[in-house]
Amino acid sequence: MSGVEGRVALVTGASSGIGAATARLLAEGGAKVALASRRGDDLGIEGALAGSVDVRDAAAIQGFVDQTVARFGGLDILVANAGVGAYGAFMDTHGEWVDEMIDTNVKGFLHTIRAGLPHLLESASADLVGVTSIAGQRAPEGEAVYAASKHAQIGFLRSLDHELYGRGVRCSILAPGGVETEFAMGRGRTPEDPDLPGMLRAEQVADAVLYAITRPRSQRILEASILPMSDDSMG
Repeated sequence: MSGVEGRVALVTGASSGIGAATARLLAEGGAKVALASRRGDDLGIEGALAGSVDVRDAAAIQGFVDQTVARFGGLDILVANAGVGAYGAFMDTHGEWVDEMIDTNVKGFLHTIRAGLPHLLESASADLVGVTSIAGQRAPEGEAVYAASKHAQIGFLRSLDHELYGRGVRCSILAPGGVETEFAMGRGRTPEDPDLPGMLRAEQVADAVLYAITRPRSQRILEASILPMSDDSMG
């Protein structure tokens, strides 16, 4: 767990799933954590700063970043994890779901990073982690809009890495396959989905986040796919 003690970390989508698992691991390792989510849940983490934040609202995420820096004195780790999805044929995807996926996964992702980046650039140990998806690399059938939004995240971070690697900010793209969470429930996924038991657990993805941000500063994990052994080969 070395490598995060005393560092300030902000996680979006932090009230459940991958975000909550990541926040708990960071806190267990001694990080000072700020938890942004629509629910505003502090997860019972002592000393955590929690805020009800919709990343689609640029002013809201900017305000929460400002609160984090005021509370903890800076920002060293930003985990852009908030996201929404839906499964099914493109023409059957409700228009409001399309808007929500693009506004949250693309615009919200950019709003989050724009708000946090000036502070990361001032840190001596800055890590920017985007929790994306294998959908953004492989574009599976039935995930057209979601895949488009995740392609956008990956392309953005790969480009941003060119700008930032020489300035002390490490960019890491983590692209998990299916994860057994509340994600997309009622939007093409149900609790009875037979694929759920073979999926990744949120804690396994959180382990990958921790791995990326605890590498020696001479290394960076630029892009990694994380798949359960039950998944078909995507090579």
